[in-house]
Amino acid sequence: MSSLRRFLLVSILSVLMLVNFIAALHGYKSSMAEAENLFDQKLTAMALQLSSVPLRSQSNSPAPDDEHMVFQLFNADGKLVWRSVHAPDQYIAANEGLSENNFNDYRWRTLSYFNFVNGHRIMIAERMDLRYRLAERVILESIVPVVVVLPVAALLIWLIVGHGLKSLALLAGILRRKAADDLSAVNIDNTPIELMPVITSMNSLLRRLDDSFERERRFSADAAHELRTPISAIKMHLHNLHEEYPEHNSSLNSLERDVDRLAHLVEQMLLLHRTTPDHYPAKFESLSLAALAGEIIAANYADFSEKEQTIEVRGDEGRINGDRFALRIMLQNLLNNAYKYTQRGGFIKVIIDTGPDSVRLTVSDNGPGISAEVKSRVFERFYRVGGDRHASGSSGCGLGLSIVEHIAELHRATISMSEGEGGIGLAFKVAFPPSLIFGELP
Repeated sequence: MSSLRRFLLVSILSVLMLVNFIAALHGYKSSMAEAENLFDQKLTAMALQLSSVPLRSQSNSPAPDDEHMVFQLFNADGKLVWRSVHAPDQYIAANEGLSENNFNDYRWRTLSYFNFVNGHRIMIAERMDLRYRLAERVILESIVPVVVVLPVAALLIWLIVGHGLKSLALLAGILRRKAADDLSAVNIDNTPIELMPVITSMNSLLRRLDDSFERERRFSADAAHELRTPISAIKMHLHNLHEEYPEHNSSLNSLERDVDRLAHLVEQMLLLHRTTPDHYPAKFESLSLAALAGEIIAANYADFSEKEQTIEVRGDEGRINGDRFALRIMLQNLLNNAYKYTQRGGFIKVIIDTGPDSVRLTVSDNGPGISAEVKSRVFERFYRVGGDRHASGSSGCGLGLSIVEHIAELHRATISMSEGEGGIGLAFKVAFPPSLIFGELP
């Protein structure tokens, strides 16, 4: 993932280094030219001093030097009358004035100066390598601080850019703290001009999303609610037809089953809408999962008895903080699934286990189970394993497990599937978090 702060830091430092390099290069050239001029002036001054020295005061022995600067003194007849120790006997300068020449295995800057007053000629030379070394040392001492200060500049740029991006961090924090159902506009005090288009576009998107969700909620709720009336009317007419035609009528029986299925679909759509965590008005209270499961089993015991199914509740009390209405719907759907898809004479178990970090509710059966290929799809809306041609012959709309998932999400619980006891059938496991065990509300 790319970093805006890192990009700005690298870009600004790169520009600074490039500008400093160009400035240093130009400064180096200018300084070297200035140093060259100063060194040449020094040669000229020394030549003037030597040219004024009376020849009679000089001995025949060479004058000492420091090896990096030598000189020769010629009289009016062009005879070498005095020189430094390391100066050769022949001319060290081929041309009049300043020039560069080679002798003694080095490159030298030479000056040939003729004194018109006394006819003396002075030739003086300075080693080029030592001259450049001294000049470069002086120049580099002025350049090194510019390079050394780059880490300090990097730190300052990092802090300044971070301060400039503080509005982005503030915006990210506001969005992170927003609740799932909070689609209100985002406002930041003293918003930078550069961030205004982002906030304006985001608020426009939030407004459109809120309108879209509101239309969806109204449509699903209104459609399901409005369908209740005609379905009730159809049921009433079917009842009247059964009284008029008491004899067996397969068409009426099929129609009655289809109407019951449609009524079930409408009720499930209403429940799906009501249990959506984003807008469900949950009322959490302390309750026992075992007692709640017992109530649902007692209310539907006739159905289990009709299929000769054995059902039991075992384990702990499973006391948590939860929404009674939502948890009742969840248990009802899980038990209804087990009832419908478990064969006659099968068994269904509700197991409640309280651990140190969660309360686990398991609804297990010894039915046919489902294949691994479709496990990832069972929580999709309107999806049914095998569709309407399931071997159990039970009708359904494919919304029950979607509702169960909504309710688990409402309680911050996790839901998973596995094989039933002994590797037979299917087991749904819901693990409630510690916050619900110790009396805290989500």
